[in-house]
Amino acid sequence: MSTIRSPYPFSAIVGMSDLRLALLLNAVSPAVGGVLVRGEKGTAKSTAVRALAALMPEVAVVPGCRFSCDPAAPDPDCPDGPHEAGGGGARPAAMVELPVGASEDRLVGALDIERALSEGVKAYQPGLLADAHRGVLYVDEVNLLHDHLVDLLLDAAAMGASYVEREGVSVRHAARFLLVGTMNPEEGELRPQLLDRFGLTVEVTASRDTDERVDVVRRRLAYEADPAAFRTSWADEEQSLRERIAAARDLLPGVRLGDEALRQIAATCAAFEVDGMRADLVMARTATALAAWAGRTDVVADDVRQAALLALPHRRRRNPFDAPGLDEDKLDETLRQHGTPDGGDGSGSDDDGDDDPDGGPDGGGQPPESDGPPPPEAPGETGRDPADAPLPEPRQSGDGQQEPSPASGEAEAGSAQEGEDGAGGTPGRPGEKAPAPASEPFRARTLSVPGLGEGAAGRRSRARTAHGRTTGARRPRGTLGRLHVAATVQAAAPHQHVRGRSGPGLVLRRDDLREAVKEGREGNLVLFAVDASGSMAARKRMGAVKGAVLSLLLDAYQRRDKVGMVTFRRSGAEVALPPTSSVEAAAARLESLPTGGRTPLAAGLLKARDVLRVERMRDAARRPLLIVVTDGRATGGADPARQAQRAARLLEADGTTSVVLDCEAGPVRLGLAGDLARDLGGTAVTLEELRADAVTDLVRHATGSRPRGGTDPAARRGPGRGHGPAATGSATAAESRAGTPARRGRAA
Repeated sequence: MSTIRSPYPFSAIVGMSDLRLALLLNAVSPAVGGVLVRGEKGTAKSTAVRALAALMPEVAVVPGCRFSCDPAAPDPDCPDGPHEAGGGGARPAAMVELPVGASEDRLVGALDIERALSEGVKAYQPGLLADAHRGVLYVDEVNLLHDHLVDLLLDAAAMGASYVEREGVSVRHAARFLLVGTMNPEEGELRPQLLDRFGLTVEVTASRDTDERVDVVRRRLAYEADPAAFRTSWADEEQSLRERIAAARDLLPGVRLGDEALRQIAATCAAFEVDGMRADLVMARTATALAAWAGRTDVVADDVRQAALLALPHRRRRNPFDAPGLDEDKLDETLRQHGTPDGGDGSGSDDDGDDDPDGGPDGGGQPPESDGPPPPEAPGETGRDPADAPLPEPRQSGDGQQEPSPASGEAEAGSAQEGEDGAGGTPGRPGEKAPAPASEPFRARTLSVPGLGEGAAGRRSRARTAHGRTTGARRPRGTLGRLHVAATVQAAAPHQHVRGRSGPGLVLRRDDLREAVKEGREGNLVLFAVDASGSMAARKRMGAVKGAVLSLLLDAYQRRDKVGMVTFRRSGAEVALPPTSSVEAAAARLESLPTGGRTPLAAGLLKARDVLRVERMRDAARRPLLIVVTDGRATGGADPARQAQRAARLLEADGTTSVVLDCEAGPVRLGLAGDLARDLGGTAVTLEELRADAVTDLVRHATGSRPRGGTDPAARRGPGRGHGPAATGSATAAESRAGTPARRGRAA
């Protein structure tokens, strides 16, 4: 509790100049639109955001108004209004935290339905959006928010108001706030719609400088030992920052954004192909705030450059697996082309006062010694160096065009004779092949878990959720959720005579209330078990296999799944990636996956079973989908085929939904992947059938038409062994395809 009452001083934060600058710019100009802080765990993201609240100027409010109306211009539609203009008091700017597990009622407010039904009054309790009005709304782990909460945030941020409508009761109140979010990219990415709502973004990493790390630890220990004394020791620096923020706010209306700076902003946004016009507006506001923060009344080229580094990385058009950040050489070239011949529009003046973007608190809190604007930081200092990107960029040809990846089945010179333990591997590691580049991803068919789950909200499998279409009613479990009016009336109607009803209306009791049961979609745990043995590389299928897995990862990204990866080769299996919400991490592991050696299929299946067992204990509601990527051959260990069969049947006994991605190539196929699918109680799908455009037969069968080439006997038998529970496109379509690849292979 002491740390909450005495937040860590902002001026005592060591390093992280980009993060501190972005937060201070938002304090100077709330119109910038907030900031998203991305970084690894343990980098003081939350500490910095909470420290900002103590620096924010006080806001004037109407006394007694729960919605923080401004007495100079009160909201005419305020639920607590109407208010008379003028007067009022002041309070510190609100710092409201939105927990990841918050409910919709906690965010937007709740109606007291029991009072509304029993007393006939519209009782409304404001939520966090009302509390955050004219303040800061801070969302830690914003990437883990449920989709329905994200949608509500988007609506409120776009309209500046929150609307609550329940059973004929409508409430509207203003909700304009500074949105600040922190996230660890390893735990998953944000939806593009929410990314665009953040004005700025910064990447933070832990310092590798020994002296700086020592300073961080020393200050943190001193703070934890006596928070009040530590804050007192930094009181002068904190006051200096407050005064500088206030001075910059006063100067902001007088800052001139010239035509040349505007042209540079527009050209930069066009060069990086950002969508819409929000990026141009944010860059203009940020460059203006930078000038005011530096004490200048004109925006210079360095302001535009710094604004681009903060406002564009999360807006530029890129695929989910592309590396984040900006090409700074391209940025500089764009600014030069649209700037003055000497490379700026007034930058370099030496009479602008203190231009240190850190506001002096760079570790030691000493005042800056330089009077000029700060020089552009080196890529390594900003943490956005493209060389440090977690994923490799697409290969480029000599003319700058992207080279096509090897197509599936494409043979390369000198490799046709590679066997399972053959040559062609990494020098010194016989049988181990260099990582193969992935082919281009494609739109994959939908794979889903059958039945009705109750997991986290997502977009893959059917589930009972808080949002969706109403499918029934039930007694409330704890706090009453969405009221099912018809079911409530039906429950109360038979008891009206006993309860002595004498006039119109119903006599309701708590036991009569029914809440709506809704059906939507859930996110699943998609676990890949990838065969990385020599047989996969020898047939030159690994590029196509990686492309297929990347396609499934992209599908998982869009459907809000967790993903994990187990690989098996040589004599065992390993967890290449523990279950995570970051599909980018999975794509990076897949890209560098080496191949070679024999095929310990049983070990891979057992390792996958262990991972699923642990995850089931952590989150029993999240249902798994196991995707085994293999050609079905088992060559590692004693009696490998029988051991693989036993492991597969253990997974079937656990009730695991499984799909086998059949990677066999060539005109003659053994159908081993189909046999494995039957042992797993799952479905076998070839690489070609995985594509979303390869569903003609499935659609015809689902609509009652005879599939091309005759009806599959497996489909006539209906669900059962070898007719996997995973659905492709729809449950009926999935069951119709069960076992087909193996049967066609034998016929060939």
